[in-house]
Amino acid sequence: MDKIWLKEYQEGVPHEINPDQYTSLVQLAEEAFSKYADQPAFSNMGHTLSFQQLDALSNALASFFIHQWKLKKGERVGIMMPNLLQYPVVLWGILKAGLVVVNINPLYTPAELKHVLIDSGASGLIVLANFANTVQQVLPQCPQLKVIVTELGDLFPFPKKLLVNFVVKYIKKMVPSYTILHHMKFLDTLKLGQNLPYKILPIRNQDLAFLQYTGGTTGGSKGAMLTHRNMLANILQAKAWITPLLNEQLEGGIITALPLYHIFSLNANCMVFMNVGKCNILITNPRDIPGFIKEMARQPFVAITGVNTLFNALLNHPDFSKLDFSNLSVALGGGMAVQRVVAEKWEKITGRPLIEAYGLTEASPACTINPMNLKEFNGSIGLPIPSTDASIRDEKGSELPLGESGELWIKGPQVMKGYWNQSEKTAEVLTPDGWLKTGDIAYVDNKGYFRIVDRIKDMIIVSGFNVYPNEVEDVISKLPGVREVAVVGVNGGTRGEIVKAFVVRDPKVEPPITSEQIIEQCKIYLTHYKIPKDVEFRDDLPKTNVGKILRRALRDGPVVSH
Repeated sequence: MDKIWLKEYQEGVPHEINPDQYTSLVQLAEEAFSKYADQPAFSNMGHTLSFQQLDALSNALASFFIHQWKLKKGERVGIMMPNLLQYPVVLWGILKAGLVVVNINPLYTPAELKHVLIDSGASGLIVLANFANTVQQVLPQCPQLKVIVTELGDLFPFPKKLLVNFVVKYIKKMVPSYTILHHMKFLDTLKLGQNLPYKILPIRNQDLAFLQYTGGTTGGSKGAMLTHRNMLANILQAKAWITPLLNEQLEGGIITALPLYHIFSLNANCMVFMNVGKCNILITNPRDIPGFIKEMARQPFVAITGVNTLFNALLNHPDFSKLDFSNLSVALGGGMAVQRVVAEKWEKITGRPLIEAYGLTEASPACTINPMNLKEFNGSIGLPIPSTDASIRDEKGSELPLGESGELWIKGPQVMKGYWNQSEKTAEVLTPDGWLKTGDIAYVDNKGYFRIVDRIKDMIIVSGFNVYPNEVEDVISKLPGVREVAVVGVNGGTRGEIVKAFVVRDPKVEPPITSEQIIEQCKIYLTHYKIPKDVEFRDDLPKTNVGKILRRALRDGPVVSH
C-alpha cells in the first residue's frame, strides 16, 4: 500500500525519524538533565523533583547497583510501585547501570509476580512497602532475588516524609506486615550510592532496555524485549508528531494518571514529555477521583493521557467541569477504544478534542496517532507515525484494499526484538521481513486514517456472522442512563454464541434505565444478529490496572434469555 496517509500529516511533522540519533536512552536523558537542570521534572502530592535532582539521585542508585550489588550489564531488575517520585529515580538508576527494567504491576498476585520474576531471571527488585508482603510470599522460589523496599513518602522533605509514612503505615494501615531478610531500605541505598563513583557505561542502542510483560497478541504473560533503539525510535516518532504543539510554548505540566509501569504512560509521559522539559504531575491513586481532581487543580496542565474509562470517570464528577482548561493543549486517549459519547462530552466540557492514538506493548507502543490539530473526534486511531508502515491483511497474509477489514500489521523501528525466551510465540506475531501482526481487526479509509473494528479474540460469531463488541458498546453508551458498558459473546446453549451486554447504570439518571430500553436502542441502530440477547446490570465492571475493561472476565456466567 502506498503511504497515502503522509498527505494528511500536519505541517512541520517529518515523514521519517533517525532511530540511531542517540546511542541509548541514557544519552537522551542526559541531554534533558543538562538542558532543563533547574526545572521541575516530576511532582507528586505537592512535592517536586527537578531534573538535576533526578539526575543526581539516579546516579547514586546506579552506583549502588554496580558497586554494592555488583550487577553486570544486561541483568534484570524489577520495579513494583505505583506513580511515585521514586519511580523515575529507580527507572533511570537501572538504565544508567546498563541493566534491564522489568516493570511489575504492584497489584499482582503472588502467582503472577512469581511468573515474571522467574521468567525474567530478575536479580533485584525495588518494591513499595505496601506490596512487600506479596514479595515475601514468592521469595522461597526466588532465593537469588535482592530486594529494596521504599515507603510512600521517602522522597518528600522532612517532616512530611515522616508524617506520610506514619499515616500510611499506622493510621490507614495500608502496609501489611512483611519479613524480607537482608532487604535494604531505599534511602540507605541512595546514601551508599552517593559516596561511590559513577561513570556512564557504554550502552549500545541494540542493547535490551525493557522486558515489558504483556498478555500480548497471543495470550499468556510474555516479556516483550524492547531495546534502547526501539524505545528511542518511538520517543522520536512521538516527539516529531507533537512538534507543532511544542512551538506553542504553553505553560504547565503533564497529568500522569496512568501508571508509569504501563507502556503507554512510560513512553508518552515519562520519556517523551520529560525529554521536552515538561513536568510529570504524578497521580498515585487515579481511582480516587475527588483526590485526582484536587491534584489537577493545584497547577496548570498542558496535556493529559488516559484511557476511555478514566476520561469517563472524570467527566462524571461534578468538580471536573470547574477546573481551568485554558492551558490544556492535548488530551490523548489510548489503550482501548475511545467512545464517541465520551469524546463529545470531553470536548464540550474542556473545549479541546480528545485525540485517539493506537499502540501496543510490542511496538513500544505508539503506531498511529491522530493529528494534533484535529478539530473534533473522528472515531479513527489516526495515521501511522513517522517511519512507520501499516497494512491490512487477510488470513493468508495478503494485503486488502481500502475499506476492507482485516488484521492490522505494523512495521517500523519501534517494533520489539521478540518475546523473551519464547521463539515460537515470537514467530507467531513477527514475520521474517519485520511485520508485527497486532491481532486487531481494522480498515483504512481513502485518506489513510485507520479504524479499529475490534480485537480478533473479542469478536463474537453469531450464527456464522461476525459481531464486533465495540460497535454494540458504542450504540449502548449513547443512552443517557448508561455509565459504562461491555459486550461479550457467551454460550447460548443450542443457539451457539450470543451477544450479552453488561451495563453500569448512571445513578444520576432517574428512573434507572431498563434492559428493554437498551434492547430497543440496539434495534434502531443494529442488525438483528448484533442485538444483545441478554443485559446484565452491575455496580462496576472488572478492569485492568490501567482501567481497560476486562471482557474475558465477563464471559463466564449463566445466560438469562429475554
